[in-house]
Amino acid sequence: MDNAKVKTLISDLLKNIGEDPKREGLIETPRRVADAYEFLTSGYDKNIEEVMNEALFNERYDEMVLVKNIDFYSLCEHHMLPFYGKVHVAYIPDGKIIGLSKIPRIVEVFARRLQVQERMTQQIADTLQKYLQPSGVAVVSEAYHMCMMMRGVQKQNSSATASAVYGDFKDDPRTRAEFLNLIGHKNL
Repeated sequence: MDNAKVKTLISDLLKNIGEDPKREGLIETPRRVADAYEFLTSGYDKNIEEVMNEALFNERYDEMVLVKNIDFYSLCEHHMLPFYGKVHVAYIPDGKIIGLSKIPRIVEVFARRLQVQERMTQQIADTLQKYLQPSGVAVVSEAYHMCMMMRGVQKQNSSATASAVYGDFKDDPRTRAEFLNLIGHKNL
């Protein structure tokens, strides 16, 4: 990201909304916004294979592995406003497992991009499917969208849920029900 260009853009934006970018409280705003966006979009600079850092292991375990309540913060690509919530990720190994700390890191890579919740959820599931080739993958994301809460319909208590499932989670209703029960959902 070119921070100098972003600073200029933010300074111009401040002028266009009727503010004075040279006002005491706004002097550092263009730099702070540039730094914030560099952090909030840092997922573009991450390589999934480097994030996984050789944390794939051969293991004969074949029961569900679940990491739930992974906090995430992202930016909606339509309005560049935040959406945030939790992601629940499960997989059923078929000879290969991943270090548990890598699952939240994978979530973070995709959350730190301009996103839509549905795509982010699918990208997480696709990544686990590709690298682990498990018997099944299930990902559910639950989020609050500031674009819905503070503009547009202005519904503060509305949340959105998206899911992506493969293999046993898609084909076996009992496996899907077990996953949903473990994350606290009645059905999906």
